[in-house]
Amino acid sequence: MAHHLYLVRHGEQLDAEHGLPDGPLSPRGRRQAELLAERLGGVPFDNAWHSPLQRATETAQIIAAKMPALSLEPSPLLFDCIPTGPAPETPKAYDAFFGSVTEAEIEAGSAQMEDAASEFLRSHREDRHELLITHNFVIGWFVREVLGAPDWRWVSINQVNCGLTVLTQRPGRPWSLVSHNDIAHLPPELRTGLSEPYAI
Repeated sequence: MAHHLYLVRHGEQLDAEHGLPDGPLSPRGRRQAELLAERLGGVPFDNAWHSPLQRATETAQIIAAKMPALSLEPSPLLFDCIPTGPAPETPKAYDAFFGSVTEAEIEAGSAQMEDAASEFLRSHREDRHELLITHNFVIGWFVREVLGAPDWRWVSINQVNCGLTVLTQRPGRPWSLVSHNDIAHLPPELRTGLSEPYAI
């Protein structure tokens, strides 16, 4: 028996480079979601949740269109957020990023992710397969959480658009990271979302 959590970053947002906070998927983002849906087609999902933001909602809808048995629910626990602030040991390279974040944003993000852990990382006694369609920072925080890494490390754990991360917990054991940012379903020209090209 095992509880499997499949974490997916939304597809590429249209005009994201212009600093828009949310919006529809680009044509490339829609194709990313279609290929991800094909990749996940054989997984017997028990539940699926998505961020209410448009780019995540559209990604979820594209996946659901190819998986008719999948029942999707929006969850405010999966909104894009800033999970925690910097720590004394946070590298100076992140000063500019954290300098643009308010204390209120950090406080709200920390509370959100504490609730998300209680909701999605709780133990189950039966086999479960659950899908979360969310955002880069949220996935980075989940990975950091299950690895027990320092709080600030979420900011250094990044995902490609429609990359797939899988976490698993077996009875009596802690959560484990099975795969991170798996992009085998995406050809090189569809690997977007990182500041540098992802060539592997």
